[in-house]
Amino acid sequence: MPRYELIDRSRRALLGVAGVLACATALRPWSVLAQATGDPKVPIGIIGSGHIGGTIGGLWVKANHPVLFSSRHPDELKNMAAGLGPLARTGTVEQAIAFSDVLLLAVPYAALPQIGGDYGNALRGKIVLDACNAVAARDGAPISDEVERDGVGVTSQKYLPGARLVRAFNTLNYLIFAKEANRPDPKLAVPIAGDDPEAVRMAAGLVRDAGFDPVVVGNLAEARRFQRGAPGYGQSVTAAELKQKLSLAP
Repeated sequence: MPRYELIDRSRRALLGVAGVLACATALRPWSVLAQATGDPKVPIGIIGSGHIGGTIGGLWVKANHPVLFSSRHPDELKNMAAGLGPLARTGTVEQAIAFSDVLLLAVPYAALPQIGGDYGNALRGKIVLDACNAVAARDGAPISDEVERDGVGVTSQKYLPGARLVRAFNTLNYLIFAKEANRPDPKLAVPIAGDDPEAVRMAAGLVRDAGFDPVVVGNLAEARRFQRGAPGYGQSVTAAELKQKLSLAP
């Protein structure tokens, strides 16, 4: 084979590789930005970017996570995202789900059946941190009674059957999360519970990245121990103190 043909083939191969890399960069601009700004972190989608979603998502942005904040009215979130810098953007719920394999769900509890119905297939296999609480006056008696009867973790999984669910960030007011994040040790405790060990490990890491100390309480059935009105709810305490309150091993 003539030498010029070998050179031409090598040149085309290099151009092909360059093209693939350019496409990958275009498809994952936030990943590239995260690498440029420091230690790259997993992208996170937020479904429901109100007080809890906005606060926790903002803490993840500060920890170098690319975060897509979503709501039914994403245009209303643009000022918040702009204030957080280039790693924060806004979009629809569909875009948030497609953006990442890890999501934070922080919506009124009565919305869970519709979210499961509308986005169940897209959420299948995704790690979902569920921060939703059932409040009878807001969400209605039927679903609140179901949570009281079956437990919040089991009930959430029923409405989001394909998601790898972990209960987290549901026990405290957003103002407490904002004030106590990344405080000097001992950090504020955040109880978590889930059936999927890998999802629980991921959730624990994200709790730490937000500036708190994760306490694994157990599986989803055990999440009722820190649902609204339970002994683990509303506890602004350290991990050691929370474990003592819930009779967990030190």
